[in-house]
Amino acid sequence: MNDATSAGPTPPPRPVLDVWCELQCPDCHAALDDLRALRERYGDRLDIRLRHFPLAKHKHAYAAAQAAEEATEQGRGWPYAEAVLARTEELAKGGEKLLLKVAGELGLDAEEMDTALIDGRHLLIVDADQAEGKAIGVTGTPTYVIGGERLDGGTSQEGLRARIEQIADRLLAERPAGQD
Repeated sequence: MNDATSAGPTPPPRPVLDVWCELQCPDCHAALDDLRALRERYGDRLDIRLRHFPLAKHKHAYAAAQAAEEATEQGRGWPYAEAVLARTEELAKGGEKLLLKVAGELGLDAEEMDTALIDGRHLLIVDADQAEGKAIGVTGTPTYVIGGERLDGGTSQEGLRARIEQIADRLLAERPAGQD
């Protein structure tokens, strides 16, 4: 018999930073340095989650979001997203061929990636992210949500990392000792 109550109280979840992103977006590309700095500063104490918000003005954004989900399935979600974001201009010209090329460069199964894009197995995840984003007022990318606060980065990243760090530090300080 598995009695979960005997294990003691469940620790509170670690703080989450949702990053509403679009992989063909130049503003999201510009935000990469901030995301890397946040991951370096907080490590496993802050859960940074990629959330998809493909914009209609970018022809390959929806396929890129699906490809990022397949990369996550293959264990390389963030490296893949960063590699695609680093090549937003190339994605605009190369489309799905670039998505498969990046998969191969990262050692992912590019054939499985191609199959995932054809069969649409990740459509529901992308659609759900986009619907949730719209429901909370996301209109552009990148948009961040942490501690119930939405921070819009589409017009300027200036000051956003500092604000995210303030909120993350507060949330971490509210956790019981030894829980971060």
